[in-house]
Amino acid sequence: MRLSKFALVLTFLVFGGAARAQDEPDLRKAAFALEKAMEKLIEQNEASIACVLVSRSELYQEFGQGPDKDRPGKLGSFDVAAFRAHARFFGLTEAKQKQYPKLLDFNNPAYLPRAFGSGVVIDAEGLILTNYHVVQDATKIFVRLPGGKSSYADIHAADPRSDLAVLKLLNSTVLPLKAITLGDADKLKRGHFVLTLANPFAVGFRDGQPSASYGILSNIRRRAASTLKEEDRVKPFQYYATLLQTDTHVQQGSSGGAVLNLSGEMVGLITSVAALQGVDAPGGFAIPVNSAVRRIIDVLKRGEEVDYGFLGVAFENANDKRGAKLTSVGPGSPADVDGRLKRDDVLLAVNDHAISEGDDIYTSIGIHLAGEKVKLHVRRGAEEFDAHVTLAKLHVPGKRIVSSLGARPYFRGMRVDYTSLLAQQSPGYTPKGVMISDVQPKTNADVANLKTGDVVTHVNGTAVTSPKTFYQAVANLQGPIDLTLHNLPQMNPPVVVRLK
Repeated sequence: MRLSKFALVLTFLVFGGAARAQDEPDLRKAAFALEKAMEKLIEQNEASIACVLVSRSELYQEFGQGPDKDRPGKLGSFDVAAFRAHARFFGLTEAKQKQYPKLLDFNNPAYLPRAFGSGVVIDAEGLILTNYHVVQDATKIFVRLPGGKSSYADIHAADPRSDLAVLKLLNSTVLPLKAITLGDADKLKRGHFVLTLANPFAVGFRDGQPSASYGILSNIRRRAASTLKEEDRVKPFQYYATLLQTDTHVQQGSSGGAVLNLSGEMVGLITSVAALQGVDAPGGFAIPVNSAVRRIIDVLKRGEEVDYGFLGVAFENANDKRGAKLTSVGPGSPADVDGRLKRDDVLLAVNDHAISEGDDIYTSIGIHLAGEKVKLHVRRGAEEFDAHVTLAKLHVPGKRIVSSLGARPYFRGMRVDYTSLLAQQSPGYTPKGVMISDVQPKTNADVANLKTGDVVTHVNGTAVTSPKTFYQAVANLQGPIDLTLHNLPQMNPPVVVRLK
């Protein structure tokens, strides 16, 4: 791929404009070197860039090819034989039977759906990273890669807050794939050169070959223009100062594409939904690939729900522009129990990252997961001190899709989660213990009359304070066990339930 004209102009700009005649050979040499570097980056990484074709058509659901309601995210491939049997049963004409498979079969290279995006291979065994909004409400997903590789895909895991989703290819014959190398966006600075690889307007829907563009990093820690309502308490990360901004041209379909540094590492995932002036505006935005985002990606790769950290405070900006003043501390929250924080305390830093305004708390706490420990630097009056807090779980509205129960499996028909979820949905006291988050019908938990929302404080007399401690407590137990339930008002004796 030849980029010499733009590379030459760029090199002249780098060297400060017009050059003397004797300098022209050196400038030309530098331009060709940059051109070769870009060609190499494209060759090394284009096999890892996917064109993601999406349908939200009700036809798939009508003919039994849409999502399985009992297996969220499981979409399945298009079965022509099953479709024809279904169609005959409902009396569709031969003409309709011939028409619909062509319209619905993504494997047909001539098929171009109305919805599309890009994706990046993050695991050789068929895992594709893309944006949540690319596959949101999909009834069918098809992925096409360079080299004639293509496959229908399931949603392996999807998280609305980070706007990230991981797809799992269903066609094992295309494996192994070439996974992209992840870099560290925290090392980027304004002016660094970047290369983007994506499939704007689904240009790769036939052969899977992505388009390339390059420029510089315009800025870091940018935020999207907010279209959310004031009552939306938990905003996606893009509405805080977390995004990378480049001067590359981001068009429709680029979401889910890769932003690469000159070492060939992916340092950003393009998200055109964040564009301030529309997806066809000059310049673009990307989710930074740094240590925090990589932790989220690792969870999604396992097919699990992302449990975001929860501190349990409300705040306002401090008068001296240093820190955030706490206006309330939730009773029973990590800030209260572990941190011993009080109203009017000023939070100055989280893990040594300075807090200059309230939004900094959301971004610095939000990048950590439930169960992680963080160090808070706090000012109380004239005194400053450190408090170490183990985070609980943040309630995140919106549909999350997972294919694995992870570290919270069903135990005798019940699952448990953090009690902090109760306090956030109905603000108030966070009780000690674990909340029952789900009870399967006709199981031992159901027979014992356990209900969603019940809080378990003890297992056979041993206190449990988090999902981890609960599952540790029940791991090797056999036979009936006693669960002590939290009871309100607290003056009533606790209820003990025998679970067989």
